Amino acid sequence: MEKKKILYIPSETHTRRVFTKEDFESFLKTFDVTVNTKGRELTSEEAAELVRGMDGVVTGWKSPRLTEKFFENADKLKIIVHSAGSVRRILSKEIVEKYVMPRGICVVNCRRAIAYNVAEATIGLMIMASRRWVDHINAYREKGVWRDKEIPNNGQFLSGAVVGIVGASTVGREVIRLLKSFREVKILVYDPYLTEDDAKQLGVKKVSLNEIFEKSDIVSIHAPITEETYHMIGSEQLKRMKDGAVLINTARGRIIDHAALLEECRKGRIIAALDVTEPEPLPPDSPFRNLKNVYITPHIAGRGYYGYHMIGKTVIRSLLDFFAGKPVKDALDMKLYAITA
Repeated sequence: MEKKKILYIPSETHTRRVFTKEDFESFLKTFDVTVNTKGRELTSEEAAELVRGMDGVVTGWKSPRLTEKFFENADKLKIIVHSAGSVRRILSKEIVEKYVMPRGICVVNCRRAIAYNVAEATIGLMIMASRRWVDHINAYREKGVWRDKEIPNNGQFLSGAVVGIVGASTVGREVIRLLKSFREVKILVYDPYLTEDDAKQLGVKKVSLNEIFEKSDIVSIHAPITEETYHMIGSEQLKRMKDGAVLINTARGRIIDHAALLEECRKGRIIAALDVTEPEPLPPDSPFRNLKNVYITPHIAGRGYYGYHMIGKTVIRSLLDFFAGKPVKDALDMKLYAITA
């Protein structure tokens, strides 16, 4: 049987990140792959020249935007597998409506693979922030103080907590799954697109956004950044948080109004653990950098060998399933582009 022709756009650096050596060799043996040998990322023009005759295309984090010229030349293209998260960087709304949907091109991303890493990091931040481990470690290391009286060492930690999840996304659902391993955690979810049946299947209670902030001991953000979610969380929500409550954001910084967040964090009532900020990184003179109740990590929640290597496996599985006429597990519904991360 003739091998399907695949244009592989990512650079060697990206390949080493998301494929094991064995998986990439398997990928090359299974398909007729045209590999990017430029030693850098391809340009949109270069990708457009190479796509003729290709049955499938694989893109990555730094891949160029796929243009009209690309699709005009894509005479056989049936599937695009994005070996990363959001496809918005490579596919504009106009391109999706003009070419992708009318042609029935299958678009896949590797959100599920990345979600494993982000969800693990989210649980870690919940535990670290609620228990104030960073503060206790620093107090002992820098001041030689054993159980610094200025730092709480007791409180409502993860077991027995009410945890609010904003956004039942792929990451949000993986966080929910992991939370089930902790004792007596009550999970509240805000997501206008989550049905009551889905909530029941997930074992969570669907509530309003304000109720999430009023009732939760820990609030974790997992919504996509869209016009609808930009600054969705502001003063009205943050002021409703309990004293000592923890806010986690591993989604996108722009979902939270940072002026409102700074105002609330300066009061010292709540704890914020932010893997993402607005802007990113924060400028050197940002007041957030000096607040003891704010923990900032440099957008690394998605990192990790396990999830990254699952990206490579997802690429291979998606292509194999598609060309075998099987359902593609990680295919996107492009009709939902407007609300897709």
